[in-house]
Amino acid sequence: MMNISKLLLIILSPLLLGSVAHKFYVSVTQIEYYAPDEAIQITSRVFIDDLEKALLERYDVELLLGTPEEGDDADAYIDRYLKSKFALKVNGEITAYTFLGKKVENDLLVLFVEAPGISLESLKSVEVQNEILMDVYEEQKNIVHLRFGDLKKSFVLIRERNSGMLNF
Repeated sequence: MMNISKLLLIILSPLLLGSVAHKFYVSVTQIEYYAPDEAIQITSRVFIDDLEKALLERYDVELLLGTPEEGDDADAYIDRYLKSKFALKVNGEITAYTFLGKKVENDLLVLFVEAPGISLESLKSVEVQNEILMDVYEEQKNIVHLRFGDLKKSFVLIRERNSGMLNF
């Protein structure tokens, strides 16, 4: 016969575990120099549901990202959101970039971005400001990995410190 304490533990375990579990809010962005195209290539991974929530709150659109019912204007809204929340400065100057597209990886959306026409020899600094999803989630963290030739740097950006720089 099972004693009362074991029975209570079995009954309460799911409740206790549920109260401990908490969703984390993080994105990972890889920024690399691609010499053949003289371009900075940016790949960012964000949770689909988090990006959908940001787009819904900001633009009042429900896009059903990564599904067959995805809105035809999804890429335009993602591009618009990126331009408002992600900035790239090369040698202290804001640098234009192009949203190339996206793909789904499980519950993540992988975003592809490129800043063309940049010579590696001319680089003195690259600064990244990444506020993606920080307008929706106060605890959002954006991990950024930079790789330019042999130079590498990584940092974690938060709402209070949303930019980082790599000097050459």
